[in-house]
Amino acid sequence: MKLTSFQSKVLAALIAIFVLSTVIYFYSSKDSTLPKMTVQEKKARFKALIIPAVNDVYADLMLRYNEVSTSLESGSHSEEIAKLKVEYKAKSDAELLMALKPHPKSIAIAQAAMESSWATSRFFREAYNIFGVWSFDEDEPRIAALQKRGDKTIWVKEYSSIKASVSDYYRTIARGRAFKEFRKLKMKTDDPFALVKKLDRYSEKGAEYGHELTSIIKFNKFHQLDAIN
Repeated sequence: MKLTSFQSKVLAALIAIFVLSTVIYFYSSKDSTLPKMTVQEKKARFKALIIPAVNDVYADLMLRYNEVSTSLESGSHSEEIAKLKVEYKAKSDAELLMALKPHPKSIAIAQAAMESSWATSRFFREAYNIFGVWSFDEDEPRIAALQKRGDKTIWVKEYSSIKASVSDYYRTIARGRAFKEFRKLKMKTDDPFALVKKLDRYSEKGAEYGHELTSIIKFNKFHQLDAIN
């Protein structure tokens, strides 16, 4: 049977989608060996893998933030809110909201790019650890870094999925004492270029870390993703 021009285009599109999905699945699987890629190919793969997960997590967190904010405004202090305060180490309603409000997606994506070398690092390939999050609990899934600090082994968390890694990253920022000033500032502004200056304690690079994140966000136009809900 001869296909019409329209049917041929539809078939070609379906084949392209199938091939792309197969490639993304294979090269996002743990322990996968990556082929040589151009910078453009590496970034395209990174965006296809990471941005959907960040979008999903951000949407979930924003929904919860709005629900809790509404409950607090109405004077409701449910058992769930009490549990959230314990989980996020919040001593007040204001601190809880600071913890729950997700920061701009552009920052998360830029950090993912930097910490995972655009989703090519060993930590990402073997453990879905996108953000270089360390592990201090021997009972949780984790893998050892190849390098040691003195005679001490460095462990990083192992995740079941990319989305799980993104969720834990946001939770780390929401709970960590080192990011208190960052949390305060994000209640006043959603400007990623102002906020990254408060992430100097995320990395041993200090203030330079914020400068590098700024460059990544600007060059790749990641800030444009913040306007997309």
